[in-house]
Amino acid sequence: MLEAVMVDEARRRPSTLADKLNHLFDTMHPAGRGPYGNEEVASAIREQGGPTISGTYIWYLRKGERDNPTVKHVEALARFFGVPPAYFFDDEAASRIGAELGVLNALKDARVQMVALRAAGLSSASLDTIVEIVDRVRDLEGLPRGDAARREPEHEDP
Repeated sequence: MLEAVMVDEARRRPSTLADKLNHLFDTMHPAGRGPYGNEEVASAIREQGGPTISGTYIWYLRKGERDNPTVKHVEALARFFGVPPAYFFDDEAASRIGAELGVLNALKDARVQMVALRAAGLSSASLDTIVEIVDRVRDLEGLPRGDAARREPEHEDP
């Protein structure tokens, strides 16, 4: 189940600063509530002693109308969302962090936590069976499978 989340996140790799920032707004918010607003983030950054930043400036960044923020603004946004500043500049880091954020976001659902916790400690064969069952249910619901995240052992050709 978590593999499928990681595959979905890997497929949706944000590439621009605006994409990456919007991805954080979409995924990084407290369970049970919607995404933060631009002004809410700007106010929180200022209250935490960060640089002067406005909700309008964040809106420009999210729309791609500004794409060269200061290092202080990048650091403040990264700190607010709990990611390293490299997330905004390094596509490989952004991809890896994006997948991790997807897993963390999925784990906000108490039912997903229940499944994961109950699966802990099971044998490899039992875990494989559970993954097969989850994949079949995902098929029934029209959701993508997690097959790409599971890698078969590579066989070298002689």
